[in-house]
Amino acid sequence: MKWKDECFTALDKENMFEDSGHRTRFKELMDCYSSYPFFNKGLCKCMYLSAWDEAHFCILLETLMDLSLGKEKNTEEMRSQGEILAEEQSTDEYYVYELANAFLDGKKFQMDYESKVSPEIRYIISRALSAAEIIDNV
Repeated sequence: MKWKDECFTALDKENMFEDSGHRTRFKELMDCYSSYPFFNKGLCKCMYLSAWDEAHFCILLETLMDLSLGKEKNTEEMRSQGEILAEEQSTDEYYVYELANAFLDGKKFQMDYESKVSPEIRYIISRALSAAEIIDNV
């Protein structure tokens, strides 16, 4: 079994997908982009996070199409774009982009729990961090 399939199975087994849309979007991203040279565990974690909803999925899909057309070998350009997108946020969405950047950097994510972050965003971040642990252990 390929790593991408093992990863998907591990996440599915732990009930990490919120609904069938989340599962389908993640699987589509993995099927399309896991064979590119820029694919890594950090990007896989971003795929899980972005597959949460249609809007974030579309943003990542556009970025990945650009990377694949440019024959990129890493996610440096994506990381730069992530910084820009984070700074453009005036809501707690900022933390979602910061989490994605931490995944791409391979760094631990620390959120200031004193900040005003909605329960929904806290939940998404919590689930993405749990999924990241599963991905790291596949």
